[in-house]
Amino acid sequence: MSAATQSAKAPARKKRADAARNQQALLAAAASVFITSGVEAPFSEIAARAGVGIGTIYRHFPTRADLVAAVYRRQVEACAEAGPALLAAAGSPFAALRQWAGLFVDFLVSKHGLASALQSQATGLEVLYAYFLDRLVPACQQFLDAAVDAGEIRPGIQARELMRGIGNLCIGADGGPGYDPRRLVELLLRGLQPACA
Repeated sequence: MSAATQSAKAPARKKRADAARNQQALLAAAASVFITSGVEAPFSEIAARAGVGIGTIYRHFPTRADLVAAVYRRQVEACAEAGPALLAAAGSPFAALRQWAGLFVDFLVSKHGLASALQSQATGLEVLYAYFLDRLVPACQQFLDAAVDAGEIRPGIQARELMRGIGNLCIGADGGPGYDPRRLVELLLRGLQPACA
């Protein structure tokens, strides 16, 4: 390959790296904005938070549904992949479960309006829900199994059951400043412990 060919290709690589950085910045900004403003937040707010122009959003995510689905998938992956690190770093499996539940709450409260944003893609919503279950049920179950093995919680709790309980507690998160799903999730988790814990 000639030097001219190599130098001609170098800017393309840089452009791809910039594009990847922009995409990651957009996903992080959108996730943050969705928590405070919901998934119907103006693209201008997301672009400003990411430090890019609105056109950059549309280059990466042609529709709002595309952006919402990408943020959703990214957050599912973050929750799913956090398991081993939390179990290794926490003082106990139950402490790791608590930390993971906090991540899960953050994920759930940022999803206000998800269904309406993806309404034009009803099948897309079903696919995302299946993806959510496939990735997060096993992640949650690893915490439950480890906590049972350590004698920190009673056996018999299933991941889907716990996740549904946490999800139901998060539904009221947008009901006003007096509602704190984290406090209620903490009470739920304490209820998993044996009576002597």
